[in-house]
Amino acid sequence: MRIVNIHEAKTHLSRLVDKAAKGESFIIAKSGKPMVKVIAIDAPAAGETRRVGFMAGQFSVPDDFDRMAGEEIEKLFGGDA
Repeated sequence: MRIVNIHEAKTHLSRLVDKAAKGESFIIAKSGKPMVKVIAIDAPAAGETRRVGFMAGQFSVPDDFDRMAGEEIEKLFGGDA
């Protein structure tokens, strides 16, 4: 992984950020001591949004899912069921 000193990072920040966004992470050092790591974040590409309900119709939830295994769970917590 590339290590750049803080002066170089300030001078070439735009270029370094562009490279990091493409997956080329780097470390910024101050007086030779590594201080921070710059990496790309996982964000949707421009125009690409994450939407709720994108898996609609691909699976079903039983009507009694909130009561499934109720007796077993009650026994685990000390119930008398």
